Amino acid sequence: MSNAVDVKNLEVSFGDLRAVDGVTLNVNYGEVVTLLGPNGAGKTTLVETLLGFRSPNAGVVRLHGLDPRRDHHEVVVRTGALLQRGGVWAPMTPRDVLRLTASYYEAARDIEELMTLLDLTSCSKTPWRRLSGGEQQRTLLALALLGRPRALILDEPTTSVDPEGRQVIRALLESERARGCALLITTHELAEAERQSDRLVIMHRGRVLTQGTLDELAGSPEMIVQSSGPIEPSALAMRLQCSVTLDNPLQLRCAVASTPERIAIVTNYLASVGLSMVSLRTRASLEERYLELIGDERSEVSR
Repeated sequence: MSNAVDVKNLEVSFGDLRAVDGVTLNVNYGEVVTLLGPNGAGKTTLVETLLGFRSPNAGVVRLHGLDPRRDHHEVVVRTGALLQRGGVWAPMTPRDVLRLTASYYEAARDIEELMTLLDLTSCSKTPWRRLSGGEQQRTLLALALLGRPRALILDEPTTSVDPEGRQVIRALLESERARGCALLITTHELAEAERQSDRLVIMHRGRVLTQGTLDELAGSPEMIVQSSGPIEPSALAMRLQCSVTLDNPLQLRCAVASTPERIAIVTNYLASVGLSMVSLRTRASLEERYLELIGDERSEVSR
């Protein structure tokens, strides 16, 4: 069986601006892939092209093996989407719009079940214009789930959502993944991406900078040590027999894999200078890697 999402060498232009420039990616059924990138990276244009709302200038786009423009009806039936643009007619309530949209499907999901799962019961009779941003976002997600989709394409699904609402959305997306649904999610929220993704794709200026699992993107193993006070890296480098650099006065980056023996060396050294270890990480965080990649790309462009 083909992947749920297949994109090969995709190009989408607006006049002289190439918004998507040679992008290749795929999403398997039962997998969460997250698109990351700054504003203007091309994420929303890519999503709109996947859903058949834009025509590619070059390359191939397939959803469930189907062309999203030629086979638009079949793609819509099998795919749930949440986009940044668009909304609901202001006088309608969550129950109104879910009931109306459910009538378009042969075997729609039960709307009362969805309202319960997405914590919409208390606002089910509230007009759209009076809903909070989080309630509107959860209603749009309920609409995306109505048709029991085999793939979900979600553009910034947690925008304007409070922490409790994010937990609700997170749990529901995990249940969709567990039943074999493919999920392609765009977000600026790196903590959410790190928490929920099987793979990540980082875009900038229409191109894919890198893609892979969190471990693959994090790079080589290292020891990232936060101490209780300023540290002299050279002395520790001699003890560990590796390069040791400072991220800031309180954080060391040791270019060596973490082992109990090396942790003991670091702990003993800190104790010998009257300090203690506040935290230890063995990989770069997604935020660190993301900022490094985007920074490198911007430096290349400015040269």
